[in-house]
Amino acid sequence: MVAEGPLRRRVVLVDDHTAFVDLLRFALGGLDDFECVGSAGSLVDAEAVVAQCSPDIVIVDLMLGDDDGLEAVRRLRARWPDLVLVVASARSDAYTLAAVAAAGANGFAPKRGALAELLAILRSAQPTTMSVAPTLLPATVVRAAEDIGPVRLTGREADVLALMARGASVPAIARLLDISVNTCRGYVRGVHSKLGVRTQVEAVLKAHKIGLVEPSEEP
Repeated sequence: MVAEGPLRRRVVLVDDHTAFVDLLRFALGGLDDFECVGSAGSLVDAEAVVAQCSPDIVIVDLMLGDDDGLEAVRRLRARWPDLVLVVASARSDAYTLAAVAAAGANGFAPKRGALAELLAILRSAQPTTMSVAPTLLPATVVRAAEDIGPVRLTGREADVLALMARGASVPAIARLLDISVNTCRGYVRGVHSKLGVRTQVEAVLKAHKIGLVEPSEEP
């Protein structure tokens, strides 16, 4: 009896840059655990290709010519709830990270980074979680966790506060940190209690005032 090889996960690429698509298709073709089964360069084509090819994973670029990659993620998530959606982006700001999570993505990887990092996200991403490449995590999350100042937050509370300061909702923060929404709400309550505030806006304003988080450079 011949032993079966590893199960290959079917991948669709949604990107209007043909050079990137060709390179990634070639790279995936040389691996035992992935198989590129289709590609699309627009939102409409993406839905058609996914419907036809039934992939396990869809890699979506945020820039799709005249289309919005986040809208593509939202539509694909609405139609195929169990699909693994990985965003590949050249941007790494916290606003983009929060928006990607809120749209329903399961992974966020650098488009121009090392192939190994993207592959690691493809292998770890699951339908109910959010995997983020370490190089794309907001620097403010790391700073807040390491140097919290006079208010003693736990490391996880610091992570939550830093993402709150970037406008992320509780569900988006929960997805980014791979925790449940109820657990995230518990951390938010802890942050509110330690800062002596009642709302997220008050928490962010006070955190800025006492130096727990830095003012955003993003518009």
